[in-house]
Amino acid sequence: MKEIVLDTETTGLSVKDGHRIVEIGCIELNNLIPTKNVFHCYLNPERKVSESALKVHGYTDEFLSDKKKFIDVVDDFLKFIDGKKIIIHNADFDISHLNNELSLINKKIISKENVIDTLEIARNKYPGSAISLDALCKRFRVDNTKRKTHTALLDCELLSKVYINLIDQKEPIFQFKKQNESRNVTLDNYKNKYSKKIIKISKKELEIHKKFLREQLKKNFY
Repeated sequence: MKEIVLDTETTGLSVKDGHRIVEIGCIELNNLIPTKNVFHCYLNPERKVSESALKVHGYTDEFLSDKKKFIDVVDDFLKFIDGKKIIIHNADFDISHLNNELSLINKKIISKENVIDTLEIARNKYPGSAISLDALCKRFRVDNTKRKTHTALLDCELLSKVYINLIDQKEPIFQFKKQNESRNVTLDNYKNKYSKKIIKISKKELEIHKKFLREQLKKNFY
């Protein structure tokens, strides 16, 4: 099953204020494993970046001025996501901006039925807990130290790892390290916490076991 992990960066928070997309990042997953298929582009939003957005992603008006417009990449983008579930953290934000861009050029908008919102999954799974992407990375021990600013493609990479943990598909990882020119197998920190249930033996079961052992001893030694 193929899915698309998607993230956008924008000039500001609300499409009602005329804000536009400045970056789109997509990573394809095949049965939860990232493939080599990636879609990424910076966009000229045809308007100024707000100061608050600039602090988030760092893309200046000058940097974006010579980039392609959404209409120039829309066909490639729609082809990339066609027929696949789209995984987004806080989907309402990204879908509202994408659908605004699509509406401006008279393209069919993206249906929310095709979208999986990891924010909603996390909210239901961990009520009352912090569920930002950074908080979930910390919970699942996903290394996000490279995330100095919000960039679409890096956030997709982090979200792809968080998503696998959220749906309980993450396996313990064994890492093989080379030390002193010899291979030593070391058990690295688990990405998830695992517990073992201890089942106590009843007195009756213990007596039955003792009886069985006595009978075996008689057969073999007497």
